[in-house]
Amino acid sequence: MAPERGFVPGLDAATEARLRQESSFLWVNPGRRPLAEVRDALAVTWADIIAAADRLARFAPLLAVLFPELAPAGGVIGSELLPVSQFAARLKRQGLPAGDAVYLKADHALPVAGSVKARGGFHAVLCVAERLALAAGLLAGPGDDYRRLAEGPARAVFARHTLSVGSTGNLGLSIGILGRALGFDVTVHMSAEAKAWKKEKLRSLGATVVEHPGDYTAACSVAREEAAASATTHFIDDENSLDLFLGYAVAGLRLPARLAAQGIAVTPERPLCLHLPCGVGGAPGGIALGARLALGDGALAFFAEPTKAPSMLLGLASGRHDAVSVADLGLSGRTMADGLAVSRPSRFVGRLLAPVVDGVFTVTDAAMAASVAALWRDEGLRLEPSAAASAAGPTLVRAADLPRLAGRDATHILWATGGSMLPEADFAAVLAQAPAGQEGDGEPAG
Repeated sequence: MAPERGFVPGLDAATEARLRQESSFLWVNPGRRPLAEVRDALAVTWADIIAAADRLARFAPLLAVLFPELAPAGGVIGSELLPVSQFAARLKRQGLPAGDAVYLKADHALPVAGSVKARGGFHAVLCVAERLALAAGLLAGPGDDYRRLAEGPARAVFARHTLSVGSTGNLGLSIGILGRALGFDVTVHMSAEAKAWKKEKLRSLGATVVEHPGDYTAACSVAREEAAASATTHFIDDENSLDLFLGYAVAGLRLPARLAAQGIAVTPERPLCLHLPCGVGGAPGGIALGARLALGDGALAFFAEPTKAPSMLLGLASGRHDAVSVADLGLSGRTMADGLAVSRPSRFVGRLLAPVVDGVFTVTDAAMAASVAALWRDEGLRLEPSAAASAAGPTLVRAADLPRLAGRDATHILWATGGSMLPEADFAAVLAQAPAGQEGDGEPAG
C-alpha cells in the first residue's frame, strides 16, 4: 500500500508532518543502492575525482608559497581524524552501542580558510586560474612549475578577472582568501544569514561584499545574473559547480589513508557511518560520493540539516530537488547554523546523490548549541553550530535500527566543517545558547 501523500507533491504525509513540526528525526533514503548497480551510471566518476586530486597536487607548491602555514605539508590541504573518546562516552550514555567507535574529521581546523570549503572552494578557484594561465601562455602545460603563478605577470592577468560567488559565509571566505592571494578581484554576495565577522574578514582582504536581505538562494540568483553579463567574471556556482564538488570529493578519496593510520578497517561487517552537515549539498555530496567510491558499500553517508532548513531532505524525499523550498512547508529557513541556512538544495547534487546517500537527519538549533558546548567541554574542540550538527547522527542512526547496521559494531565519523576562525565573542554567544547543564563554560577537557 502506497504511503499517504502530503500537500507537497511527491512527499509522503508522515515525512511532511515531521518536517512541519520542526522536530529532530532521521529520514531513511529508500532509493539508496549498492555501488555495483549505480557506479557506471553516475555523472561523476572515480577518474574525475582522481583528476581533481592531481590538480590539487600540481598547485600544492604554489599554495605552499602563498600560505606559509601550508609549507610543512608541502601545500596539501588536509585535516586530522581525531578520536573523541569522552564525547563517545557521552553518546553511549544516550544509547549508542558499546562497540561503536566515534571519530571527528577536523575540517574545522583546515589551514588557511578554517572550514571544509577550503577544499572545494580552493579547487574551484584553481580551476579558473589554471584555465586562464594556460590560455595566456603563463604555463606550458600541467607539468610546468605552478609557482610562477605567484609572480607579477600572472597576477597582472588575474587582476583583469573577477571571481564571484554567493555564500552564507564559509565558501565566500575560501574563494576570497585564495582569489585575493592570487590577485583576482573577488565579489561575494552574502545572504542575510551570513555572520558579520565573515563579512569583515572578506573586506579586510580587499574583496567586495554585497549584502542581500534575502536568503542564500536569492543571493546566488543575483550573483549568477550579474556574472552572465561579464566575459571576465567567473561565477563559482555552489548550486551547480562540478569544480567545487570534485574538490570536496577529494576528501573522500583521501579518507582510506586516514582510516588506515588509525587502524580502522571498513567492511560490510564493520561499517563506517559518515555524518555530514549539509547546506546546498556540494560539500557533503562530494565527500559522500568520494568515500563510497573509495571504500565501497561498507561506507554509509548521512546528511545533517537544521529543522528550520531541511532543504536536501525535502528535495530528496519529494524527488523534486530544487523545485521545492522549505518555505513550501511554512519553515523560515532561519537558523543559528548559518552555513546550513539554505531554502532550496542543489539540483545537481540531489539527483547525483539520490542512489548514494543513506539518509538525512534534522537537528534543532538547541541541539546544535548543546553539541558545540559538549564537544568543547569533552574534547576541547571549537566548532561552529553548523559543524556540530553532525554530532546528533550516531544516536539517531542507531535508533532507526537500519538493516545495514543490525548486529554490527560501527565506526562513526562526525565531519566538523568549520569553527576554528570563529571570534571569541561569537563562540561565547553559541555556548550561552546551550541548554542548562551543557553550557560549556569553564575550561575544556584536556
